[in-house]
Amino acid sequence: MSHTVDSPEWFDALLSGQKARMGEALSVVEGAGDAARALLSRLHPHSGRAQIIGITGAPGAGKSTLVNALAIHFASSGRRVGVIAVDPSSPFTGGAVLGDRVRMSRASGHENVFIRSAATRGCLGGVARTTYDFARVFDAVGYDPVIVETVGIGQSEVDVWRIAHTPVVVEAPALGDAVQAMKAGVLEIASILCINKADLPGVDAKLVQLRELSERASVHSPGWKIPVLTTIAQTGNGVAELADAILAHGAYLRTTDRLRVLEHERAIAEIRACLQAAFVDVPLQRATRSGALERLADAVAARRMNAADAARAVETEFVASLAK
Repeated sequence: MSHTVDSPEWFDALLSGQKARMGEALSVVEGAGDAARALLSRLHPHSGRAQIIGITGAPGAGKSTLVNALAIHFASSGRRVGVIAVDPSSPFTGGAVLGDRVRMSRASGHENVFIRSAATRGCLGGVARTTYDFARVFDAVGYDPVIVETVGIGQSEVDVWRIAHTPVVVEAPALGDAVQAMKAGVLEIASILCINKADLPGVDAKLVQLRELSERASVHSPGWKIPVLTTIAQTGNGVAELADAILAHGAYLRTTDRLRVLEHERAIAEIRACLQAAFVDVPLQRATRSGALERLADAVAARRMNAADAARAVETEFVASLAK
């Protein structure tokens, strides 16, 4: 595929939004390496236009159903919508376990929606290492908005704040108590708070909790009062209001200095992710291919050395390879 990807015709077709080329581009990016870096370098000047929406929250809140409904709502208004569904990794293949089209079958059939799964592959924080790059591809090709649905791991699921312009934290009436809601770090990243499954008992109590949290958190976003909205994603109730709030937050960012600050913070996060890939993933892949990782793991398991010394051995071998 590489010679095709390098051609001006293929690149022009990608920028025009052809879905087949999109799939190929995302596969190149997921494969990493020189081809991915070259493609991302060509796409980078075309990016910076899309509003990146992060949908995060605890398992059971109905995030996938809500993303499905939001994607259809935006697409029905003529927008091209990119969805990055971050899934837990299979321990056997490293690939995504759940699969986007199983969870978002309605949206995946819409001509204006493109959904791609991204496996976490051990990455903490609820997002995949490829999420930054996938978002860049969608953005450069003209998808707007781009929705990132995180894996759903609860309070530690805060890395989406470093990717998304508009993080939406989704709760459900029966999930968590008042104390938990007030201390949960994942709630503190929200630009919008959403109570999904609002037809369940306990919605009024949850509204009181999140409105109190909104009052406290809004002081950190001058000019933007964090809204608390209710939805029933299964029926579509409240989805239009949530979409309007998302677009209003995008307008708020563009009319203040906050967008520039967010872009700067996102750039730092991307640089960090690239360094992590270069100095963690690459040495581990090299050690795996050579068999060294298996030998070191056996030594650690047999108590002949500790994990820190094993890691240092992988590091030393990798640094030595760079000097050759």
